[in-house]
Amino acid sequence: MNEQPALRWSGSFGVLPTTATSVKNLSGDKIILPQSALEQLLNAAPSQPTTASSFTAWDPHNPYRSNGFGFEQRQQLPQPLTFRLVNSQNGNVVFAGIREFSAEEGTVGLSSFLIEALGIEPQQLNATNGNGTSDADAIDLTGDHVPSTTASIKLTVDATNIPKGTYVRLRPLEAGYNPDDWKSLLERHLREHYTCLTKNSILSVNGVKGETFKFLVDRLSPEGDGICVVDTDLEVDIEALNEEQARETMRQIMTKAQTEVVGGVSKGGDLDIWKDVSGNVSPGGYIDYILPSWDRSQPLTITLSGIEQEDGVDLFVTPKSSRQRVLPRDSAHVFGDFSPAENGVKSITISPTNVEMEGAEAILVSVHGFSSENQRTSQPIPFTVRAKVGSPTSKAGQDRMEVDGEEHSSDEEQCSNCKQWVPKRTMVLHENFCRRNNIPCPYCSAVFKKDSNEWHSHWHCEHDSAKGNSAASKSKHDMIFHQHHPCQDCEFTTNSLADLARHRTSVCPGKLILCRFCHLEVPQEGDPFNPSPEVVLSGLTAHELADGARTTECHLCDKIVRLRDMETHMKHHELDKVSRAKPEICRNVNCGRTLHGVGPRGQIGAGTSQGQGPGNDIGLCSLCFGPLYVSMHDPEGKALRRRIERKYLGQMMTGCGKSHCANEWCRTGRKNTSAEAKGSSASAVLPLVKPLLAMVGTPDGHMYFCVDETNQKRRKIAEMLAAEKLWDLEWCVAAAEAEKGNIDRMRDWLQAWAPRS
Repeated sequence: MNEQPALRWSGSFGVLPTTATSVKNLSGDKIILPQSALEQLLNAAPSQPTTASSFTAWDPHNPYRSNGFGFEQRQQLPQPLTFRLVNSQNGNVVFAGIREFSAEEGTVGLSSFLIEALGIEPQQLNATNGNGTSDADAIDLTGDHVPSTTASIKLTVDATNIPKGTYVRLRPLEAGYNPDDWKSLLERHLREHYTCLTKNSILSVNGVKGETFKFLVDRLSPEGDGICVVDTDLEVDIEALNEEQARETMRQIMTKAQTEVVGGVSKGGDLDIWKDVSGNVSPGGYIDYILPSWDRSQPLTITLSGIEQEDGVDLFVTPKSSRQRVLPRDSAHVFGDFSPAENGVKSITISPTNVEMEGAEAILVSVHGFSSENQRTSQPIPFTVRAKVGSPTSKAGQDRMEVDGEEHSSDEEQCSNCKQWVPKRTMVLHENFCRRNNIPCPYCSAVFKKDSNEWHSHWHCEHDSAKGNSAASKSKHDMIFHQHHPCQDCEFTTNSLADLARHRTSVCPGKLILCRFCHLEVPQEGDPFNPSPEVVLSGLTAHELADGARTTECHLCDKIVRLRDMETHMKHHELDKVSRAKPEICRNVNCGRTLHGVGPRGQIGAGTSQGQGPGNDIGLCSLCFGPLYVSMHDPEGKALRRRIERKYLGQMMTGCGKSHCANEWCRTGRKNTSAEAKGSSASAVLPLVKPLLAMVGTPDGHMYFCVDETNQKRRKIAEMLAAEKLWDLEWCVAAAEAEKGNIDRMRDWLQAWAPRS
């Protein structure tokens, strides 16, 4: 690998305040410099000769070429461009990468990470204007005194080349750090925000759940003050600062991993479709379960039973896939049930044809203990959760149908107050008692006892069709469906928690996905209110659209293709395979070669195209035809047939003498396979050979010549693969020739270049 050209450049700049517009979007170790700095860097960059003759239009006799030696001098900046920042006031040093050259002249913009690493107080920056001068130094144009503009904070910025990092050791500053996946978290954060790592600096990493992890960069390799983390394989070790922190972290992890914790609250775990799982959830808490497998062709019903308080527990379900990665919560779930429990039961049924079930790896189930502001008790709420497969059967629905469909006799009459059917002879007594003790709701016709708590607490929502029988249920309904709920990741707001959950699991830019290109859990990004047309048409998220713009080399044709176009590119290869003609193979049934050769990239006929064809019209490859070739004029092929006849006679009468031979038309081959010899004299063998001679040159005429051991093995392996009936024998022989009989590589070759049979 070519070494980066040495670059010598240095400058002194005032620091832009953190309130400057150009600085607000800086993250990680990125800086912005003025445009004049770019011009100075280009002038200071070492020149590298570029031979002009590499261009097709170059003319060595052109008098207007750049110089008399036929090449140009071109300035080239190192990639990536890195800088060493020094705070002259306290001597702090940090390495940084460049974002852009758009700062005001004489100033440098720093990210919050760099400001902290350089020991600069934000108050000092905000007290200065964009040119590094304080408000007290503002120039009064009406007076005679013009004060000098001196920057309050000056940084020395040096262009420097630092080595590619191979190892870094990070030490957590707090105990208890335990995310689900350190690798994806660190890889995503470093790739998006950092060019360099500086020894003894504090690295802040944002977690997927909004938490912040802080690490001390303790050790680097290669040894030095800093390393570059761009285009390198970096090994990362995370070690505790001391033994006490390590013990505290382990204690927290073990406590979290316990099945039952203090207070009788369950931990959760796996679900299956064969048994119920009982647990307890504290008010405001979540118990998470996962259903790893089920019959995907049947409807799936998640049932929550044993609920003592009708509004005490909520049920949320999310199918885990590449599009849905977070645990179900009240503000982020795909399927949810906020309604009051009926007879202590809540259930969610998911159809197998639901679009959210596409690509589902597992089903995430969360049981949430609802907690209101006025709730004083913290006792765990018991419940039982069960996953069932098949169409749900509603017992309440069956009972309702039976009641509605019940036939009444002519001696019965319906009470106008409670709507019950009673005998006509007792109707007067019943109505007197009913009207004196019962009262129906004018909206839902539900019947309550007068002066009962249920009647006094019965309510109907004026905005929708919800209803309930307690003040707690009314408060819960208003909080969930009629209260302001902002999204924490974008500007979306709604008055319904269900709408917020739908937003956060669909178009929210903060929704976590598993990127199909970088294979990391990342926010999908994008504008939820005005999505890009390319995002809508491609079916990719904004992050995948940007990440898929990276290019890679096609392993089949070596073309440079964008990652997001690779799937379409591979489909073109599949279409090409379907239309490919079968290769012609040698008519010697013991030979494992094609007639015209196979190229390294699946080219059929590569040998013939280079002048190395079979050189005969009887269907033998060049190796099998070689012993039969003579330089004589034989337009009718009579001499060739005599040579073929003599070869057969020699094989049948004396054999080839090779220990590996398995040719059934060879004396040695039949002996090796423990078969009886067909004849040992010319008179006995000649009648057997004549039918073979008659087939020479015909489309179905096979020949049986002895071959070398390697060729014979290739043919056997090809026949074994062809017996699987995935690929035709011709393609299997071509694969054996291309991959030298390696069966694993033959399968890869066939998968890439051969159409299925």
